[in-house]
Amino acid sequence: MLKKLEPRIERINQYFFKNQELLLYFSWVISITGTLGSLFYSEILKLPPCILCWYQRILLYPLVLIYFIGLALKDKKVVFYAIPLAFIGLLIAFYHTLLYEGLIPEPPRFCEIGVSCTTQYVEVFGFLSIPALSFLAFLMIILLNFYYIFLNKMF
Repeated sequence: MLKKLEPRIERINQYFFKNQELLLYFSWVISITGTLGSLFYSEILKLPPCILCWYQRILLYPLVLIYFIGLALKDKKVVFYAIPLAFIGLLIAFYHTLLYEGLIPEPPRFCEIGVSCTTQYVEVFGFLSIPALSFLAFLMIILLNFYYIFLNKMF
């Protein structure tokens, strides 16, 4: 089965090798979508964010500006500015998802002020929670950035 996929994978690599900047645009769109989505939930639907959501926002929001400036200046090193933020956001989102799903107990200090990190507000498609959406956004940004690094042979 892998032999059947090789020609397709090679075509995808060739396409993105010629259009590498698209990977950065995709990352930018993901960060914009995550930012607008979080603002929609908190400002339009009036769902207060928990403390872990705030930490994830702190790491996601600057990515919109970082990618915008990187794309405007055609800075190929923009991925090295974005990956650390996305990686830390991924770790926090992973921890938040584990808390949300009840796989690890919630520490009492998160419950003292504000909303609990396990409060269930919305599940997109019936199974994707807000922490899981954040995790997927950060994961996609990281994967796209590493693919960009791979295509540019930056290591």
